[in-house]
Amino acid sequence: MSFRRWPAGRDLGPDRIRHLQQRAARLRVHSLRATAEAGSGHPSSCLSAADLVAALFFDVMRYDPRDPANSLCDRFILSKGHAAPLLYAAWAEAGALPVERLLTLRRFGSELEGHPTPYFAGTVAATGSLGQGLSVGLGIAWSAKQLDRRDQRVYVLLGDGEMAEGGVWEAVALAAYYRLDNLIAVADVNGLGQSQRTMYGFDVEGYARRFEAFGWRALTVDGHDMAAILDAFEHGLAVRGRPVAIVARTEKGHGVSFLVGREDWHGKALKKGADLDAALREVLAGADEAPLPPMSRPYSPAPEPSAQAPRPMPPPAYQPGELVATREAYGTALAKLGNANPLVVVLDADTRNSTFAERFLAAHPERYFEGFIAEQNMLGAAVGLSVCGKIPFVSTFACFLTRAFDHIRMAAISRANVKLVGSHAGVSVGQDGPSQMGLEDLAMMRAVPDSVVLYPADAVATERLVESMSRARGMHYLRLTRPKTPVLYGPQEVFPIGGSKLLRSSAADAVTVIAAGITVFEALQAHERLKSEGIGIRVIDAYSVKPIDAAIMGAARATGGRIVTVEDHYFDGGLGDAVLNAVAGERMEVSKLAVRGVPRSGRPEELLHAFEIDADAIVARVRQMVSGKPR
Repeated sequence: MSFRRWPAGRDLGPDRIRHLQQRAARLRVHSLRATAEAGSGHPSSCLSAADLVAALFFDVMRYDPRDPANSLCDRFILSKGHAAPLLYAAWAEAGALPVERLLTLRRFGSELEGHPTPYFAGTVAATGSLGQGLSVGLGIAWSAKQLDRRDQRVYVLLGDGEMAEGGVWEAVALAAYYRLDNLIAVADVNGLGQSQRTMYGFDVEGYARRFEAFGWRALTVDGHDMAAILDAFEHGLAVRGRPVAIVARTEKGHGVSFLVGREDWHGKALKKGADLDAALREVLAGADEAPLPPMSRPYSPAPEPSAQAPRPMPPPAYQPGELVATREAYGTALAKLGNANPLVVVLDADTRNSTFAERFLAAHPERYFEGFIAEQNMLGAAVGLSVCGKIPFVSTFACFLTRAFDHIRMAAISRANVKLVGSHAGVSVGQDGPSQMGLEDLAMMRAVPDSVVLYPADAVATERLVESMSRARGMHYLRLTRPKTPVLYGPQEVFPIGGSKLLRSSAADAVTVIAAGITVFEALQAHERLKSEGIGIRVIDAYSVKPIDAAIMGAARATGGRIVTVEDHYFDGGLGDAVLNAVAGERMEVSKLAVRGVPRSGRPEELLHAFEIDADAIVARVRQMVSGKPR
C-alpha cells in the first residue's frame, strides 16, 4: 500500500521518534493488561490506534495533564468509544492518573468504565454508541472559532466501522460549511468491524476522496509509521479555511502477531497467563528500554474571562385572551433570553420560520447555529457546545427529534446541559398529517434519566419556562403546539419546574381533570358544560409533566380519587402515565384520554374530536365516571 508523503516541516530527530514509539508500546501494554484484568474489553481496537494516540498526546496536542477537563486546552474525543482503555492509558502516561488505576477498568465504582463517560475527567463527552464523536467535536470547534475566538484545536478519533453511520457524514458536511479549520478528524482504518470486514476495507484513498468531496483537506498515512503520522499532523495544522481529515491505514491488533487482522477477536480480552505474557513480550520487543524523557511543559492557556451573570428576562407582554401560539412565544422568549444571558446559543434544523427561532437569529446572529435537516448532528453539536459552557437551545418539529433519540440518550449519559424544544406536537398540527405530528415525544423524553419535560398551554407559561430552563442545569424538553391559543395567565405568573396550575375548583367537584398544552382549553370548555349540568370538575394545567406536581394527589383525593387525564399524545408513555406513576399505591381511578391509532389529515378540531381528546370526550368520560357506568 502506498501513501502520499508530506515533506517534513521540521527535523523530528530519531530520539523523538523512538520516544513516541516507546510511548505507543506502553499504551498497548496498558490496554492489554487492563482488559485482561477486567476479563473483557476491546484490546485489538486499542492496538490499531496506539501510534496515532501516542503522537497526539505526546507531540501534537496542547493540554495540561494536571487538569484533563480543562475546556480551554485542545480537546481529544474518542468517537470509537470501545477503545476506552487506550484513552485511559494515554492520560495515565501523561500523568493525569496513576498507571495502577488502569487495572480497575470496568469495575463497578471505577471511573474507568467500559466506554467513556464523564465519570472520568478526560472524557469530553460519553461515546460508545458509534458515530457521534465528530458531531460533538464540531460543536466544540464551532464554539472556539465562532463564539470564543480561541486558538483551540479539536481532535476526533473515529473508527472506520462507525463511518457507515449517517450522522458522521452530517457532521462532515456541516464542518465544511462552517469552515472549521480547527477541527481534525483522525480515521483509524483497520478494515475490521465487529463481525466482518468494514464496507470499504483498507481503501484509505476512497475515504480521503469522500472527505475531500465534502470540502475537507484529507491526508492519507500509514498509521504505524510515526514519522509519517507526525508529518501529516504538522501539515494538517497548517491548513486554513477548512477542516482536516487524517486517514490512517492501520492493523487491528497491531503489535501482537496472533491478533493482527483477526476477524473473530473484536471485544475479546486476552486471558491472564501465557497468552497475555506472549503478547506483552511482542509489544515490548521493539521498544527502547531507555528511560522516557519528561513531558514537555504543560500547556496553560490564558484564563477565560469571568462570565457575565445572567440578568432577569423582562416579563411577558401579552394581554389575557390574546391569541398567541406557544411556538411564537418561544421565539420571542429566545430573543429576550439572548439579551439576558450571553451563554445562550440556539440551534435549529431548517425550521426556524416555524419554531420562530428566527427571532433569535435576527437579534443574535453570531450565536445562532443552523443545523439544516440533520437532526442527529445538531444534537451532537449541542453536546459539544454544552461542554464549552454554553446553554444550547435546540429546536425543530417534535416528530423530527425522534430521529435523534440515540444522540439524546447519549447526551443524558454525558450529563449535557442541553435544552430541547419540539414544536408542532400532536394531532392539532392538522392538515399536514401524521408524519408531521409529534405524538411520541413525551414518552421518549420522560424515559431519559434526569430529564425535565414541560408542556405550556399559553404564551406566558412558555416565556417563563424558557427562562427557567436556561437557569437549571441538565436536559430539558419543551413541547410546543402549532395553533394559536388564548393567553390564560397574567405577566407576573410564575411557573416553577415541578409545579402545576389549578384553574378551576369547587368544594363540590366530582372529578379531577388533568391536562397540558392544547387540551387545557378543551378541559376548560368541558368544565363550563358540565357546570351547567350540575357536575363540578377540578381542572389542572400540568405544565410540568416530569417532574409531575405532587399537589395533584390532594386534588384527586378531594374528588374521591377520580381522575381523567387528557393529552394530545399517543396513549402510552405521556401525561396519563406520568399521573399513574404519581398516584401508584393510592386508591385512585385514573381514566386516560389520548390518541389511539395513527391519525389522519384534517382540521385540528376535527382530529381532536375524532381521537376523543376534546371537550366532548372529556364531558362523556366524566359523566361515565360520575354515574359509575363501565367505560
